[in-house]
Amino acid sequence: MKKPKIAITLGDGAGIGPEVVLKVLRNPSIYKICDPLVIGDKVLIDFWSKKLKIPFPKKVKLIDLEIFPPYQKFVLGQVHSVMGNAAIQFVGTAANLALEKKVDAIVTAPLSKEAVHLSGTPFSGHTEYLAERAGAKKVSMMFVGGGLKLVLATIHIPFHQVAESLTKAKLFQAIEKADLAGKLFGKKKPHIAVAALNPHAGEGGLMGHEEEKIIFPTIKKAIQKKFKVTGPYSADTLFHRVLNEKKIDVVVCLYHDQGLIPLKTLAFDESVNVTLGLPFVRTSPDHGTAFELAGKGKANPHSMLEAIKVAVQLSKKI
Repeated sequence: MKKPKIAITLGDGAGIGPEVVLKVLRNPSIYKICDPLVIGDKVLIDFWSKKLKIPFPKKVKLIDLEIFPPYQKFVLGQVHSVMGNAAIQFVGTAANLALEKKVDAIVTAPLSKEAVHLSGTPFSGHTEYLAERAGAKKVSMMFVGGGLKLVLATIHIPFHQVAESLTKAKLFQAIEKADLAGKLFGKKKPHIAVAALNPHAGEGGLMGHEEEKIIFPTIKKAIQKKFKVTGPYSADTLFHRVLNEKKIDVVVCLYHDQGLIPLKTLAFDESVNVTLGLPFVRTSPDHGTAFELAGKGKANPHSMLEAIKVAVQLSKKI
């Protein structure tokens, strides 16, 4: 059986992206499940390879975008517009290959939003950028790790905006994408649990009205549409229920930290971000550029390894 071709971007060259890519390519298990293709820049990867004393594998193809001249001096651990420009070109090239069906999935190493902005590219995140690039109008962020599968109804917004941003449409989209996620991971009729926004699921309106006005009606609509969905569950007990009862397949979380705190507590070094709703598979390690670790050889590649494994798994379903 032909192994899927997985495009891997280097991320921000001043952070740990190139390091985790080089480290994961040393793992023999990768070549048993996929054919990796690295998208980056040869000058940059040669610099990192020399610094870490990790040779770039000869059997791995590198798409060299030739962004940096041979005399380029790299300063690690800092935000640079040139790195932001390179990182977004890596991602754009990967997206094009995926849209052209030349790769089966893409795995993106972390980049710096600030660096991309400094380069002059309007950018709010990988998810939004790839959605626009692919013409995908409804995408959702999913996270996998520690026995949990989570889909977010709202993503990177200030906490004080969560309640006003949560709408029936956004919540229903998250439920739809959670059902898709469950099916991609092998469940014919996934059981989706929706978290409450307020403590104790609002206590009948004593602690907030979002459950009564938004969440309950949306769950009712989803049930009418034949989704297997329950809730809202008080978030302080929901994840204990998921892990111990083993009856819930995917959790819809209403804001970023509601889901990411338990996930990263359970699987800090192994959690994976998945973009749902694109016409291709995209995963990434669930960590940032970690500028403070750049160049020290201490970056943990486990999340990148898991991101590749999940990309391979999902590439067989899309």
